[in-house]
Amino acid sequence: MEPENTEPAKQSVQEFIERWAKTPAAEIKHSQAFLIELCNLLDVPAPPQGDEYEFEHGVTFHHNDGSTSPGRIDLYRRGCFVLESKQYRAQIEQTDLELIAAPKAKKGGPARGTKQWDDELAKAFGKAQLYARSLPTDEEPPPFIIIVDVGHTFSLYADFTQKGKAYLPFPDPVSYRIKIADLAREEIRKKLRAVWLDPASLNPAKKAAEVTREVAEHLAELAKSLEEKHDPKTVADFLARCMFCMFAQSVGLLKPEKSFTRLLDEVKGSPRGFEAMMTALFNDMNTGAVFSIAVREKIPWFNGGLFEDAKPIRVNGTQLGLLRSASEKQWENVEPAIFGTLLVRALDASERHKLGAHFTPRPYVERLVLPTVIEPLRAEWNAARDAAILYARAGRMKDAIEEVRAFHKRLCEVRVLDAACGSANFLYVALEHMKRLEGEVRNQLNEFVEQADLPEFHMPGETVDPHQFIGLEINPRAVAIADLVLWIGHLQWHFRTLGSVAPPEPILKKFHNIEHRDAVLAYDGEPEPVSWLTVAQHPDTPGVPGNVRDEVKRLADEIKKHPDKYRDRLVEVWDRRSFKVDARTGREVPDETGRTKLLRYINPRPAIWPAADFIIGNPPFLGKLKVRQDLGDGYAETLRAAYPEVPDSADFVMYWWYKASELI
Repeated sequence: MEPENTEPAKQSVQEFIERWAKTPAAEIKHSQAFLIELCNLLDVPAPPQGDEYEFEHGVTFHHNDGSTSPGRIDLYRRGCFVLESKQYRAQIEQTDLELIAAPKAKKGGPARGTKQWDDELAKAFGKAQLYARSLPTDEEPPPFIIIVDVGHTFSLYADFTQKGKAYLPFPDPVSYRIKIADLAREEIRKKLRAVWLDPASLNPAKKAAEVTREVAEHLAELAKSLEEKHDPKTVADFLARCMFCMFAQSVGLLKPEKSFTRLLDEVKGSPRGFEAMMTALFNDMNTGAVFSIAVREKIPWFNGGLFEDAKPIRVNGTQLGLLRSASEKQWENVEPAIFGTLLVRALDASERHKLGAHFTPRPYVERLVLPTVIEPLRAEWNAARDAAILYARAGRMKDAIEEVRAFHKRLCEVRVLDAACGSANFLYVALEHMKRLEGEVRNQLNEFVEQADLPEFHMPGETVDPHQFIGLEINPRAVAIADLVLWIGHLQWHFRTLGSVAPPEPILKKFHNIEHRDAVLAYDGEPEPVSWLTVAQHPDTPGVPGNVRDEVKRLADEIKKHPDKYRDRLVEVWDRRSFKVDARTGREVPDETGRTKLLRYINPRPAIWPAADFIIGNPPFLGKLKVRQDLGDGYAETLRAAYPEVPDSADFVMYWWYKASELI
């Protein structure tokens, strides 16, 4: 005899939506039936299917005093999600201020659309996080937390690191809630199906990494071709402007759609035409234009220094084809956290071979940024939010709003410093997470404003933006790219959260927050070669190795007799990179024929870092000998002289930390 089929009958999406949207509040009665029918609708396996996918999954809470207590997850699917289920009363009219302000929940819990409802969902999220962190040590916290208000709402939170410490609204604080009516859209059902079956596929970093690598490979080939006739800096500047045009096209800042790609098509076969149209486009982006001849449309005011005095490079047909191919990539999906690193390699001939090699992946960056910057800020926000809720429940809405505004002002004043920023991947990740936090703050503020029956509140000019993220970097290519990375990331977040709303003009601003300079050693001008006469006349010249000083003493009389001869004779030292095989021992030994000029640093002194609230980054870990090998004898000796309090045996990174300690 065939076993009875206990699965619910298939129903249409609309039938599911209409039936469950009308159910009265009764969480215990409805939750499991709702979720089983949802699985049927999404065409995913329904629970229970063993202890890896079941209702009421047991966990053990471990408390600070050493005690334990049991807990049960409403629905758990190992490797996918922790789900906490609730069901509240139907939404009331916003004019029902008595219920909105009521501190006590009525039958069925708080009404949807009220502050109490938001508070209860936030509590449910906190409870779900605790469940995720209380799973056995052999089970990684799943990438998703789902908070369900049965028949009404799904709230998604994600932590793709699966460490259980940074569940954030997914995909962002604006669109993380899915209403039951949204299930009518195929893309929403597809998203929820992926949460059940393949949550890793929703990790935006995965798709972004693929797009970013494709873009970098195209730009590397193009840069290599252009550098046959142009110096590397000219090529890097030109490509940086083109890249921003491609990004601006993708997010709709340049109109009409695909306007930059169309421009490239129109000048095909005309190098002079390309040069003329790109000059017009760059000029219009620098100043703004009511009508641009390049795209035959209005162009907003970009400014920011990127397009100042911009002169395009004349390209041939092959190079134009590479440029056009790059313009068709999905620039809106580029991952800034790795884009900068790949771009620096693409534009540097000596680094190009590393394009496919290892780079610091985003999860590693987040391991530093989250506990250092975001968790302390989130703790501040939780305290401010709790205080604001208490004010709101007491009917002091003005005080509640001011409490949230005060934290937002604090968030917009935070300064994050990376004193060896490279292409700004650490700074960008900090920016993105602070923008996520800002989204939560704005949502909370708007909820209070709605409850107080006030007009929607706007904070013009007050937002987390690139000026708060300060970088020091000695590589000039990386400096320009770091600034570009922060702006692309900032604008990506703007369009991700505000849709097609245009950012205020000028769209780019010259904040000078990324400085091109040495983070440890300050000096005047550029390092200059040292002559034998200079060392003889100024024996205290910083940066001169002891063996050179000894040689100068030995030649002292000769130098006095023939000063002109030794004025033009520059001091050369072993380059510390050239080796040869010793014929007797067969070992590698220094090859003294490998020489380099000794450099002198004028007025050397410890560098001064900008003020900051947080310091992050991945400083250069160079041992004592590597400092001489990579930076030269002159630099190593000058560094020691500038920091007499640091032991001579210290690695280079210790100077970095010594500077950091001055700001702590």
